[in-house]
Amino acid sequence: MNVHDPQFIDMLYLAAAALFIVGLRRLGSPRTARSGNTVAGVGMLVGLVATLLLEGFDFDGVGFVLIVVGVVIGTVAGVVSARAVKMTAMPQMVAFFNGLGGGCVALISMAEYQTYLESGHEASNTTLVGIVLGSLIGAVSFTGSIIAFAKLQELLSGRPVTWPLQRSGNAILLAGAAALGVWLVAGAEQGNVMLGIVAIAAVLGVCVVLPIGGADMPVIISLLNSLTGLAACAAGFALGNSLLIVAGIIVGASGFLLTKMMGEAMNRTIASVLFGAFGGDGGQAGGGALTHGTVRVAGAEDVAIMLAYSRRVVIVPGYGLAVAQAQHTVRELSDLLESKGVHVSYGIHPVAGRMPGHMNVLLAEANVPYEQLKEMDEVNPEFKQTDVVLVIGANDVVNPSAKTEPGSPLFGMPVLNVEEARAVVVMKRGMSTGFAGVDNPLFVAPNTQMLFGDAKASLSELVTAVGAV
Repeated sequence: MNVHDPQFIDMLYLAAAALFIVGLRRLGSPRTARSGNTVAGVGMLVGLVATLLLEGFDFDGVGFVLIVVGVVIGTVAGVVSARAVKMTAMPQMVAFFNGLGGGCVALISMAEYQTYLESGHEASNTTLVGIVLGSLIGAVSFTGSIIAFAKLQELLSGRPVTWPLQRSGNAILLAGAAALGVWLVAGAEQGNVMLGIVAIAAVLGVCVVLPIGGADMPVIISLLNSLTGLAACAAGFALGNSLLIVAGIIVGASGFLLTKMMGEAMNRTIASVLFGAFGGDGGQAGGGALTHGTVRVAGAEDVAIMLAYSRRVVIVPGYGLAVAQAQHTVRELSDLLESKGVHVSYGIHPVAGRMPGHMNVLLAEANVPYEQLKEMDEVNPEFKQTDVVLVIGANDVVNPSAKTEPGSPLFGMPVLNVEEARAVVVMKRGMSTGFAGVDNPLFVAPNTQMLFGDAKASLSELVTAVGAV
């Protein structure tokens, strides 16, 4: 068998694509997500090997050496980053890595166009369109993801940054990049045109993401991931690589579907995310106490007695749990309650945290049993039969005003119906608002008690107190 046979390489590409799809399917459940990553990684390895087997590839040339060096550097950087990054910084890492993917596609598209200019060969319209779209979308994804990273890392303010004629300016930038792209496809054959497209697209990425507030970060991360997939697909047409086309379509389509699902979970449209400048408060601890009413404050000993003598407890984790790095402590509390005969489960809102699936990943790190994790639609009917709901660092996703106040920016957003439980304990540092910057009437509800303090420290106190009951 000739390993350089195009049909054999296509078979390897098909196998790689199948592994991508299987891996993506397994990422849909916390139980199979780790193996899904492994399967997709094997698919990437198969695709890389197949590409190296293409006819005419020079294993003795400088190109092969550069590929090996790049693979080694990328592998080391990926392993070190994945192991060193804290779970609280996982959204930032996802945004940053996604941005690198978009930037890579833009550079590849620019290099491919330069190759055509130097060779003197005429490129087909399909190739040129792929080059233009790959460079344009890739540059938007790169700079947009870097801004998202900076906002999540608090290098930039999480508040929306707006300016006069913002939308008109963005429309002009997009039209300018598109016009240059049409000129290039029509036969401009000038490297400066390509540089102009990338430069304008890079500025556009910054201008699109800067006005987006912290509350919409889960949606924008998904959208940028989808754009990177589309850019990779376009680059696949430019390079004539079928695997890159398939992989790009998979990433683009799945990212778009995830964006749609995240938007529905927040009652937000993609247009409102991109143009609404929503969620600028950022939910900073120590902000003003906007809630009016009687706040009932409980101590750790009181809450411990409530929990220990309950039949059913639901824990609702939020970003505050991630900030405090309290996932292992909450697992310890859960195990202790179960040893006393209490049924414990976790209510997971689709946009709890700073990225899709953030809470699932966080709790998986603490080896919380997968069967205890319940999505919003599954856990909501159970709250009426729940003795105590323990809300840890969550705010907007448990705000009942989303169902009752048409004037609220959260109105229509599906939330966890924790107020229906017999008792609710909300663990927070203070009375500050969430990302949406709106009042939460749950905090003054008759069946709610507040346990103030750092989540990890408070949970440790609860573990000690429950053990003594």
